[in-house]
Amino acid sequence: MTAALFLCGVLLIVVGWNTVVQPMMGLAFLGLALALRPRIGQLNPDLPTLRREDAPALFDLLGGVADRCGVRPPETVQLAAEFSVTVTHYGFSRRRCLVVGLPLWAAYPPQQRVAAVAHALACAAPRNARSRAVVAVALESLAAGSGTVRGNDNAHISWHANPVAFRADDVAAAARNFNIRGKFSEWLLVIPRAAMSATARLLLWLTLPASWSALLEADDAAARTASTEAAVAALNDQDLARPICLEAHRMVIETKALAPRRSTRYPQQDFWENLARHAARLREQRGDDVTRDSPHAVRVARLSGAPRQRAAMTLDEPDLTCIADEFRGPQQTVVDKMMRDGVAEPPQPIALR
Repeated sequence: MTAALFLCGVLLIVVGWNTVVQPMMGLAFLGLALALRPRIGQLNPDLPTLRREDAPALFDLLGGVADRCGVRPPETVQLAAEFSVTVTHYGFSRRRCLVVGLPLWAAYPPQQRVAAVAHALACAAPRNARSRAVVAVALESLAAGSGTVRGNDNAHISWHANPVAFRADDVAAAARNFNIRGKFSEWLLVIPRAAMSATARLLLWLTLPASWSALLEADDAAARTASTEAAVAALNDQDLARPICLEAHRMVIETKALAPRRSTRYPQQDFWENLARHAARLREQRGDDVTRDSPHAVRVARLSGAPRQRAAMTLDEPDLTCIADEFRGPQQTVVDKMMRDGVAEPPQPIALR
């Protein structure tokens, strides 16, 4: 689609150079092709990045988990202030980066962390249609393209000046002309925006069965790697995302407002320990009463009804200590970023049926 738009735009400009309409249409096609250009993923420059030489214990864990999931290990790890563990791709060769959300890492017990990492690595395997290069790049390009040509709500001028003011009529006429041109441009972008959105929805709908199968296979990989109990507990604890992020937000506000004399270099040394204790309290209050209407209820029931899997990988105390030491510096960087930018509200999980 992008190549066709580009070629049509070039031909319209070259062939119809002596006309007016054809070059204008060619420029419009070139603009659409530019909006739909393939995006090459990049590492987030605002997040701390770890490589094998920075965190050998962490990458030994990731290598073992990847071997048991049948996927290649990630080349880099980035730490974020999100309640999630995901895999992203960057560069022309689509190298893999594991983005570890520190709120989730702090809230989960060690074995559930193994389950979360195994699930993220297995879910991004090539057998998942949405993680393959062509489909993934197409979805990213369509999403970015539809966002590029979306309407601008701020492109409107309201003019209510005194009619006896100097040149008030001229300013009012200019405001009307600006609004007319803005509306005209918005109407022109309706068709390409709708086409991009519809194509993205169609692609998501076509890949939904394969994505659902890959999600279930990732659940099985997490159960094989970390045990069935850890995989089920990790799914159930996804419901802690909102209260954990709210507690992190409260701690950020408390540190900034109630402790102004605290060192800005080390704003709260026990930030993640306090968050882990809060998660343990929430887990105790909830007990075994997990909501049946949870988006993960179908997957939890499926894992619970399957034969029990024992843990193939466990995190012992020396490994936990080594990984904690490797995380200490990047964790402080994430806390500083949270103090500066705040804590984003976690997205609501969606049940795939």
